[in-house]
Amino acid sequence: MLAHPGVLVAQTIALVDDDRNILTSVSMALEAEGFTVKTYTDGTEALRGIGSSPTDLVVLDIKMPRMDGMELLGHLRKSHRMPVIFLTSKDDEVDEVLGLRMGADDYIKKPFSQRLLIERIRALLRRGEQSLTAAEGENEPAIQRGDLILDPGRHQCTWKGDVVDLTVTEFLLLKALALRPGHVKSRDQLMDGAYGEHIYVDDRTIDSHIKRLRKKFKVIDEEFAQIETLYGVGYRYRDR
Repeated sequence: MLAHPGVLVAQTIALVDDDRNILTSVSMALEAEGFTVKTYTDGTEALRGIGSSPTDLVVLDIKMPRMDGMELLGHLRKSHRMPVIFLTSKDDEVDEVLGLRMGADDYIKKPFSQRLLIERIRALLRRGEQSLTAAEGENEPAIQRGDLILDPGRHQCTWKGDVVDLTVTEFLLLKALALRPGHVKSRDQLMDGAYGEHIYVDDRTIDSHIKRLRKKFKVIDEEFAQIETLYGVGYRYRDR
């Protein structure tokens, strides 16, 4: 099957939801766009399947029997960096914020437009392809800002010599800030840096990623305070 332009053949999406109607309709829509889709009806089954089969991106429902989406996301983030989009009920903001803090890259509220989901999937996969192309070609030079070292070619971040394990979204947000220390980045600018232009995610998504970034650094260094919030404006990386 020919893939849609910008989508590589054989890119595999894992779709995890206990609603079989969603599994059927979404998998058909994704397959029509050239994706390979593997479906799972609960977290336990998905963890086993994703662990044994290469997966490029996971679309994950939060509320499921046996192992819910939050628990599955926690297991996945121990050993996988692939993008994760999670599905949440339209009134459950707690799930959205907690899921993003645990390492999801994006969320979509049910009921959702299949076209919107496909656009978000394409954006995250395209971002991954661009990172891989950069790593295989001329490696970007490492960025050093005091005790921080970011190595885009190896997707590695260290603080005071200790490795900080970041998701792709977290790495790109930190890179956008560290490239110009002292300069304020608006949430819109950070969205473009992490997701690409023309893909909208709301402000809470960016704020949750920043909170998780800070938390990861504070595990290593309780005094970490390099990412500053300018309320109503955005964020900046301290230049000293």
